Amino acid sequence: MITTQNLTKTFGGRAAVSGLGLNFESGRIYGLVGTNGAGKSTLLRMLCGIYRPNAGSAALDGEPIFEHPASKERIVLVPDDLYFLPGATLEEMARFYRESYPRWNGEKFERLLGAFPLERGAKLSGFSKGMRRQAALILALAREPDYLLLDEAFDGLDPVIRLGARKLIADEVAARQMTAVISSHNLRELEDLCDHVTILHEGRLLMTREMDDLRSGYCKVQTAFRTPRETVELPGLEILRSERLGSVWTLLVRGGEEEVRAALDPLDPLLLDCIPLSLEEVFISEMEAIGYDYDHILF
Repeated sequence: MITTQNLTKTFGGRAAVSGLGLNFESGRIYGLVGTNGAGKSTLLRMLCGIYRPNAGSAALDGEPIFEHPASKERIVLVPDDLYFLPGATLEEMARFYRESYPRWNGEKFERLLGAFPLERGAKLSGFSKGMRRQAALILALAREPDYLLLDEAFDGLDPVIRLGARKLIADEVAARQMTAVISSHNLRELEDLCDHVTILHEGRLLMTREMDDLRSGYCKVQTAFRTPRETVELPGLEILRSERLGSVWTLLVRGGEEEVRAALDPLDPLLLDCIPLSLEEVFISEMEAIGYDYDHILF
């Protein structure tokens, strides 16, 4: 298990990551989400030992990660800004990996290469963005890491390749108890793939939850009352957002459906419909709750 305690990284006096305490257990898929500049990429670079923390620690099974080869050998990062040896082909990169990493699995590389439409002898510099990302994922999985860290993992992939990449990651997790930590702005995609989500904002931990708990812990309510109301309050529950259109209220509530129905029942609703929130709706609601005002962002 990778654990972090008070993990902090600063650049020029500004904290990119501040005081993070997280656990990443084996055999799970974690989604890492947050606003731009939330610290996701910085966190991933500390988890794989590229960045030295300014304070706190990141450890794998109790051993430090930074400047600890035995720990770093078990962790692979596929960054957002991909790098390959200048002028190298995919075949040449595979040869370099085979000589550099003891865990390299040549048979798996050949099998994965057959699953993607890539030319092994073509220079990677001539590949499209999506093709380069496919190549990076093939090389990463062939190293058979215990922990696979992916920064914007599916950016640039077409829908068919995207589906195939997600299946490969899920298969590795199921077959080898590999752990995947995936940073992405595509919340809909993470919702389908991940069983745990961590939300960062301005370098700090906003929330970390099981996906099933997240789905059951929020509720969108559409309701109307026999007697018109100017406000709606639910004792014991936090209303993250409320809107009224005519006589119908739409409420975003932090709480399960049973709790919401029990709180609304004394108000004698004429209409009551509870809808689970998507991960994107939860994320936006939590951002608004801490003052991130989407209504005043200009596009």
